[in-house]
Amino acid sequence: MGRKPNGASTVYLGKDGYWHGRVIVGVKDNGQPDRRHVQARTESEVIRKVRELERARDDGNVRKAGQRWTVAKWLTHWIEHIAVPPAIRENSHASYRVDVQTHLIPGIGAHRLDRLTPEHLEKLYAKMQREGKSAGTAHHVHRTIRAALNVAVRRGHLTRNPAMLAKAPTVVEEEVEPYEIDEVKRLLKAAEALPRNSTRWAVALALGLRQSEALGLKWADIDLDKGTLRVRRGRQRPKYEHGCGETCGRKAGYCPQRKQVRADTAETKSLAGRRTIGLPGQLVTLLRTHREEQDADRANARDLWKEGGWVFATATGGPLNPNTDYHQWKDLLKAAELRDARLHDARHTAATVLLILGVPERTVMAIMGWSSTGMTRRYQHVTDTIRHTVAKQVDELLWKTTS
Repeated sequence: MGRKPNGASTVYLGKDGYWHGRVIVGVKDNGQPDRRHVQARTESEVIRKVRELERARDDGNVRKAGQRWTVAKWLTHWIEHIAVPPAIRENSHASYRVDVQTHLIPGIGAHRLDRLTPEHLEKLYAKMQREGKSAGTAHHVHRTIRAALNVAVRRGHLTRNPAMLAKAPTVVEEEVEPYEIDEVKRLLKAAEALPRNSTRWAVALALGLRQSEALGLKWADIDLDKGTLRVRRGRQRPKYEHGCGETCGRKAGYCPQRKQVRADTAETKSLAGRRTIGLPGQLVTLLRTHREEQDADRANARDLWKEGGWVFATATGGPLNPNTDYHQWKDLLKAAELRDARLHDARHTAATVLLILGVPERTVMAIMGWSSTGMTRRYQHVTDTIRHTVAKQVDELLWKTTS
């Protein structure tokens, strides 16, 4: 029998009484052949294992050689070296880190990465919800582990992603009830009594800007003569570190010498988010008045004023804190004597106004900054005004008396 060619698999009976097989599946990082070993009690069994490994090699589904990752080690490596800014947004990185450290590592971290199964993930999601976590939180954890394992697959540490096979937690989308036109008018009327930034709420309700987009606006983004507004960036939530060496005994955000470590703004997430919007005439008038009021604030603040060009600023010119903005929205609802709603519902309301006006879908997408038509269906709602109009049309069609 001739000699086997270089790289061919071998099967032999070892001195230990077991049958052994060796298969070259590729090349290691150092250039040496990546030779894998299998063994069994019988020759037929080891031949079967050798052929399975050869098929996996030929299909490109062989796990990469090297350290045997645990889930905890891989997730730690992923969150500290791969899924980090500027590759992803800082807010996304922060939410990923919470999922990894709070839920995933304590829940499934001890498993070997290549032995993680969809059932392990499904049990984790179910346990989280039994312990009081919402389905939305469990679903976010699912998206995080799916993203981390997708990278492991691309880098050859896994042959397939078990998160793609696991059943994700079911999230029931909360029904949103946008404000009626009369209620919007009451909100705008109540906003007029605010001591500062009343136009902030006119922008939210008329244009549907996200909170981050509205708070990230600068005067350079607005052309009042042409009546246009450009969305280019979003306000980020402040993040602080101790400036005292952690000797104050407080959280970093309350440290007397705290240092902000996150930029005030970040660019919009998508190309669709970068958009130019036409301003209604009345909103142009409100913005002109608002700029005059801000000029008065600047004069009153004197040396304390920090010029940042913000459209909506603090009494000393700094950018508004999103948390403060949220509480002002809640106070505005109480002042207008309206039912409670999320700040984001102002955006739903603006989309509904466009629906009432019969604005074409593509135009609505451009104004709202959506990249898919699915967002149109999600944000536009049938209000009582539309329901009554449709009912009246049906009534006249079916029951109107003909002369």
